[in-house]
Amino acid sequence: MTKLHTSFAFYFAFLIVFITNNKVFAQNHLGKTDRQQAKYWIFLQDKAIDSYDYRKHLSEQTIQNRLNFNLPLVQFTDIPLKQTYISSLHQVGAKTVCQSKWLNAVSAYLTDEQLVAIRKLPFVQSIQMISQPTQAFAAKKEIAQTEKDKDKREYGSALEQMEVGTFVSENLNGNGIVIGVIDAGYYGARENQYLAHLFTENGVPSNRILGMKDMLNPEATDQYTMQRTSSDDHGTTVLQMITGYSEKGKQYGFASKAKFYLARTDHGDREFRAEEDYWITSMEWMDSLGVRLINTSLGYSNGFDNPKDNYKPSQMDGKTSVVSKGVQIGADEKGLLIIVAAGNEGSDYNWEIISAPADAKGALSVGAVERNGLKASYSSIGAESLPYTKPNVSCIVQVSAGTSFSAPVISGFAACLMQRYPKASNKELFSAIEQSATLYPYTNNYVGFGVPRASVAIKVLSGDTKAALKDKKEVKVKGSEFTFKKTDETDTKVVIFHKKNATIVSDQDYATPKKGKYRISKKKNAKRSTVLHQNKIIEIIWE
Repeated sequence: MTKLHTSFAFYFAFLIVFITNNKVFAQNHLGKTDRQQAKYWIFLQDKAIDSYDYRKHLSEQTIQNRLNFNLPLVQFTDIPLKQTYISSLHQVGAKTVCQSKWLNAVSAYLTDEQLVAIRKLPFVQSIQMISQPTQAFAAKKEIAQTEKDKDKREYGSALEQMEVGTFVSENLNGNGIVIGVIDAGYYGARENQYLAHLFTENGVPSNRILGMKDMLNPEATDQYTMQRTSSDDHGTTVLQMITGYSEKGKQYGFASKAKFYLARTDHGDREFRAEEDYWITSMEWMDSLGVRLINTSLGYSNGFDNPKDNYKPSQMDGKTSVVSKGVQIGADEKGLLIIVAAGNEGSDYNWEIISAPADAKGALSVGAVERNGLKASYSSIGAESLPYTKPNVSCIVQVSAGTSFSAPVISGFAACLMQRYPKASNKELFSAIEQSATLYPYTNNYVGFGVPRASVAIKVLSGDTKAALKDKKEVKVKGSEFTFKKTDETDTKVVIFHKKNATIVSDQDYATPKKGKYRISKKKNAKRSTVLHQNKIIEIIWE
């Protein structure tokens, strides 16, 4: 987990105010009883399949999405849970919190006695702990997958690097696209000058926020004006990175004309796995409304308040955590394009790797690169054991901004592609974004396929299969050095990823020319080196 750069004095003062506000404290579902109980997933045996009518449970837009992309209208994962089972759980005293149709499961706080009783119920398939009992409240200066400060930053370079001009020339701005955002809160969004168009445009209400849910406080109707934790504005910045712009011409996000559904699932001042069920049900809610594109800059790995909740690195395999299983269902069965921040643990040598649900194969996981083209030091890497690329792509953000703000840039990019190609499926869009990136067809566990480019993505989705392979070549080198000439006076450096096999990076660096030539030296144990030279790729195979 990565730390917020905010003073201890601020957090101490905020904690005093927060604890004394009993009403707000209760609204966040952190009562004494819950803190003393573990939280579990209770997986159920079956569903009432015969009585299911999809037309009563799916929105018209969701039904149309299924028809457009040849997805089954009747899916077992859409069928509601048997309420007789829920009633039976209540009878033994289980305090249910969330119901997941996709998982055929409920989450609940249970005492040891209730756990024993529920295990004996004939309709219970299995039980899995979500989180251990939570200790007394203590404010934490952490939020999943985020590094943040209050300084004004320059994000325009990310859009420029990804060829925002190509989208502007075709009037692609996310118009007609609905994006779901799952985050920690949206405090101050209404007052944010770069988000004013979501509420009012040209003096007329624009109503681009189509709906919102606060999973921690279901009664809440306004997430803009009430600050319950110090991280309640995190989702506001994420929104800015997807859609933000000002009338003075400053553009932060690609999708300036998109509409949104918002969900709050994370208690920003605390870290505990008990929020995973809120994340799952938020995704299900958005799918039921016809959303096809979801952004989340939250993740689950280690650094929880209770160390017993921590995952092991070996569990970041795309199939262990329930949130990763949910993402895979969304990608495979529902046609969702789910874009997830890779994480900010790259400098934590006790962890380093991406977190869940970024580890899911069906998640388009996004890392961060620095202005010099190298992986940002904090950006999490893909585990060597994974049989697929993670992260999938990366983009440039200001140093210390974190992958929380890389992912929404890519989400805005994806929204523009969805506007241009409304018949493209989630997997076609996923593949096109990868193919449009700077390193494709080569990849690595530091930056994935590199930084997506609008012009290439458009060509790929238009059927130009060769566009992604332009200016890419392999060279086999005997010996320990490869040289080539610089091209002109603007040619001042190359970026190099040294790899111990086709995908796993052992070292990254950059080289500058000497006497008009670049000399790339083989690193110890390197089998390959990927060289990025003026948007051209040289894949060196050391023999």
